[in-house]
Amino acid sequence: MLRKKIALVAASAMLATTVAFSASARPAFAAAKVDCDAVMNEVNSGKKAKEIATDLSISTSSVYRCKRHAKAAAKAANKSSPQAMKGNEPPMAPAGAASPAMAPPAAAASPK
Repeated sequence: MLRKKIALVAASAMLATTVAFSASARPAFAAAKVDCDAVMNEVNSGKKAKEIATDLSISTSSVYRCKRHAKAAAKAANKSSPQAMKGNEPPMAPAGAASPAMAPPAAAASPK
């Protein structure tokens, strides 16, 4: 009976310690989020990474990371388009064979 009480107290103490330490620990990545849209606006305006980092109060590695993410997103967008998959542009309709939906509206007859 005494062993069960000691085991219960020890298990409770371990659980309390685990909960206390996990509640006080903060993830490293959640300290500050970087606005990559603002970073890319600055990059596109011609500023250098060090200037952008100073202006936005972030590290230069964050600037390079935003550049890398933007490049990867652009590459993924290009790969997902049908033209990029086939490697060619969609065929154009001949000039004389325009569809009726694309034809200019007919002149309305005016009563005179």
